[in-house]
Amino acid sequence: MPWGLAAAAAAPVAGVLLYACLHERPRLARIVDGFVYVAVPVLVVWQIAPQAWAQRAVLPVAAVALGLVAVPLVERVLQKHAAHRYAYADDAAIVASLSGIALHALLEGAAFAGDPIAAPDRTAFAVAVALHRVLLGLVIWWLVRPRHGPILASLAVAAVPVVTVAGYLVGGELGMAGEGPGVALYQAFVAGTLLHVVFHQGRRDHDHAR
Repeated sequence: MPWGLAAAAAAPVAGVLLYACLHERPRLARIVDGFVYVAVPVLVVWQIAPQAWAQRAVLPVAAVALGLVAVPLVERVLQKHAAHRYAYADDAAIVASLSGIALHALLEGAAFAGDPIAAPDRTAFAVAVALHRVLLGLVIWWLVRPRHGPILASLAVAAVPVVTVAGYLVGGELGMAGEGPGVALYQAFVAGTLLHVVFHQGRRDHDHAR
């Protein structure tokens, strides 16, 4: 297994360990929460902006905006279940967000199996993937752990390295398929849902005044 792939697969676990080290200390808990509120928009911009800029396209940005408003619309549809509509909508948004993260991880795994590129570029790619995966692991745990407990949170985090290795095993053909506009727009949409659920559900689940 290439070292870059191994680092990318292990990085989400490092994010969970970072969360555990910092968040269990009361003085640092709010700092961790604030960091997540900054890190998630940065991750979304990191994922969406390069392609939108390169193609001078507004559709990815529109898809993010649609993802932002989709969850409140679902909440309105579920108004008859007044006591639970927010939980239902937020859980659906978490599932959608995790599916987008998994798809992105799958394509990154395929990229490690693609055509060889210059060593410095491959090293830079591996480092960039590993670094943003640390943030992903922290964010996934931050979202899932308070609401669904450590077992489901661990499964959600573990899914990232599993699909990464799966993408690597499938190979470069998957990477080529992932370059289609539909895949990019779906990832942009679920990035918008992730933004909503972090700032909506996250503020309730991480109310340290309780």
